[in-house]
Amino acid sequence: MSQSLWSKAPWCGLIAALALWLSAVMPAMAGDHVAKTLYLNTGVGAPYTTPDHKGFLDQLVSALFARLGLEAQVMMYEATERGIINANKGIEDGLVLRVRGLEKAYPNLVMVPEKLIDNDFVAISINHDFPVDGWASLAPYEIAYIIGWKIFEANLPQARQVTPVADAGQLFTMLEKDRTQVVLYERWQGQWRLRELGARGRILEPPLARTEMFIYLHKDRQALVGPAAAELARMKADGTYRAIFERTLGPYPQ
Repeated sequence: MSQSLWSKAPWCGLIAALALWLSAVMPAMAGDHVAKTLYLNTGVGAPYTTPDHKGFLDQLVSALFARLGLEAQVMMYEATERGIINANKGIEDGLVLRVRGLEKAYPNLVMVPEKLIDNDFVAISINHDFPVDGWASLAPYEIAYIIGWKIFEANLPQARQVTPVADAGQLFTMLEKDRTQVVLYERWQGQWRLRELGARGRILEPPLARTEMFIYLHKDRQALVGPAAAELARMKADGTYRAIFERTLGPYPQ
């Protein structure tokens, strides 16, 4: 078709207009999608995160950022240290359920100052039952914990033997096969493993520590820190937080 015939075709103007509109709109739509989807990682499993995204953190984080007009998804890494490194590099948008002060070692992370929850960090054993009187009471025992759990790395005494492992599966396998005497973990996940997986063992009381846990965002998402903190506080005040807690963590004894 000659140039003159093409330019006179009745539908050529419509096609040209449509092409111009798509060239302008599609990149904007793509950019908008990227801007409105957050990926935050965590090193904790059930009942905090589950494959069907019905865990406590799955539901809470999704509801929180939905109030800010954003989609958000929690990704679970068995190797918890990898998650911290990825978030600090900006590979993901942030972290969920981490202790205060992480930014001292990872300067690209910014803490959302409204706490998510208080976590009890506990000792679990099968064949040993002793009152936990601070970190020093662990010294006579063989201990295992997950690499990247900063509270354990910072506080462990000079125990008889200390074994860092990659994930919770290895941790409880060591305990059940009597390759360690005591494992260090978090209360709700410990309750889930002991009940849902039929694992032997008991949580030793009292907890070694009770610690406030937070969301961290990469510095590129720093503008969301204040709004996220304010919205999380509103969720606690209006009953949304309590409802999510009761249907996800409520079934497990505290």
